[in-house]
Amino acid sequence: MEFSPLSAIAPIDGRYHHITSPLAAYFSEQALMRYRLYVEIEYLIDLLHLKLPAMPAVDGEQEEAMRRIYHEFSLKQAKRIKEIEQVTSHDVKAIEYFLQEQFKVLGLEAFIPFLHFGLTSQDINNTAIPLALREALHHVYLPALASVIEVLRRMVQQYQHIPMLARTHGQPASPTLLGKELQVFVTRLIQQKDELIRIPHAAKFGGANGNLNAHYAAYPDVNWQRFAFRFVTEKLQLKRSFPTTQIDHYDYLAAQCDALRRINTILIDLCRDFWMYIALNYFLQQVNPEEVGSSTMPHKVNPIEFENAEGNLGIANALFEHLAAKLPVSRLQRDLTDSTVLRNLGVPLAHTLIALRALENGLSRLTVHEAQLRHDLEQNWAVLGEAIQTILRREGVPDAFEQLKKLTRGQSSITPQQLHAFIDSLPLSNKVKEEMKKITPFNYTGKTDV
Repeated sequence: MEFSPLSAIAPIDGRYHHITSPLAAYFSEQALMRYRLYVEIEYLIDLLHLKLPAMPAVDGEQEEAMRRIYHEFSLKQAKRIKEIEQVTSHDVKAIEYFLQEQFKVLGLEAFIPFLHFGLTSQDINNTAIPLALREALHHVYLPALASVIEVLRRMVQQYQHIPMLARTHGQPASPTLLGKELQVFVTRLIQQKDELIRIPHAAKFGGANGNLNAHYAAYPDVNWQRFAFRFVTEKLQLKRSFPTTQIDHYDYLAAQCDALRRINTILIDLCRDFWMYIALNYFLQQVNPEEVGSSTMPHKVNPIEFENAEGNLGIANALFEHLAAKLPVSRLQRDLTDSTVLRNLGVPLAHTLIALRALENGLSRLTVHEAQLRHDLEQNWAVLGEAIQTILRREGVPDAFEQLKKLTRGQSSITPQQLHAFIDSLPLSNKVKEEMKKITPFNYTGKTDV
C-alpha cells in the first residue's frame, strides 16, 4: 500500500498530519539521524582540536566539509543509513559507517579512524535526543502554548468586569468575575511553563560505562572528563549528567515529562470548565453555516474543539506518565528498554500540539452571553446569604449563620424583596440595613487585585 496520511495507523501522522508535521523535523527517524550526525561530527572536530599523537591535523575547510554532511542531510541519505542498518542491526553503528562512506567521497579518509572514537551508542543517543527535545519545545511547543495563553489573556482583559455566578460543587455560589476565573488559568499555565523552562536538558557522555575507559586507555594523560564536560556544556549547550552508567539516568527528562503533564492537566481543567460554561449558555459559539453539528439533529453546535483537546491531552498525559516512570529505571549499567520508549517521545508532544490548536480555535470562536450571566445572577439572590450573615457576625448577632440558613437553604428562589424584608426585620440600625441592601449579586464579587 502506498503511504499517505490516509493510510497512516496513528492519527498524529494521518488525520492530524497537517498540525503535527512541524514536529517531524525533531522526532522523525530522519531527524534523529541528523541529530546523531551532528553530535558525531562536532565531537570529532573537538577531538581533533586536541592535536594528540597520531591524530591528523584538520583545517577550516575540512571542518566545513564535515559539517555540510548534517547541514545538507537528505531523505536519500537517510534511506542509505537504513540500508546499512539492515546489515548491522545497529542504528548508531549505521551512522558511523555512513560517515565513513561520506568521508571517502569528500577525501577525508585520514579522519575515519577517529570517527566515534572511544564512544558508545548512548553517547550519541543521549545527546541527540535532548537536543531534539530542546529545539522542539523552543520552536514548536512553547509558541503553540503561548498562543493559547495570549487568547486567554485577551479574554481576561475583555471580561474582567463581567460578574458571573460561581458554581462550587456545581451549585450556585458567591458571585465572581468572569475575567478573574480565566486569569486563574493564565497564571497557572505561565507558572508551570516557567517551571518547565527551568529544567535542564541533560545529556550523558562517558563511554561504555560512564568512566571514559577507552579514552583513558588510548591517551592516559588527557583529562577526558574535563573534555567531556566542555564538549557537552559549551558545544552542545546541554547539562552533562555525571556520574552515570552507560546511559543517562533521565531524571531531568522525567521531570520535563512531568512538567508537560502538569500543563496538560491544567488545560484539561480548562477544557472542562469551558465545556460547562457553553452548556450553561454563558458562552455562545460562532456558527459556520457550512459545518454540521450532528448527522441527525440540524440545530446542534457542539463544543467539539474542547472535547477534541481534552481527548488528546488525556492520551498525551498517559504517555508522559509512562515516560516519566519508566525512563529513570534501568537494570544495572543499562538495558535496552529506554531505546524503544524514547522513540515515542514526540508522540505525546504531537497529541499536545493537536490539543493546543483545537483549544486556540475553540476559544477564538466564543462570544460571552452577558444576558445569560445576568439572568443567572438575578435568579440567585440567595447567594448573598454569605455576605449578610458575615455583616451580622460583625454586628454581634450570635445566630447569624443559622438565620440565613433557615431563610435560604434549599429554596428554589429567593427574591430581592424577600431578602430585603428579612433585613428590615433585624434589630439593627438603618445604616447597617442600608449597607446590606446595597449588596446585589452583581456587585458582590470581592476584589481580585493585590
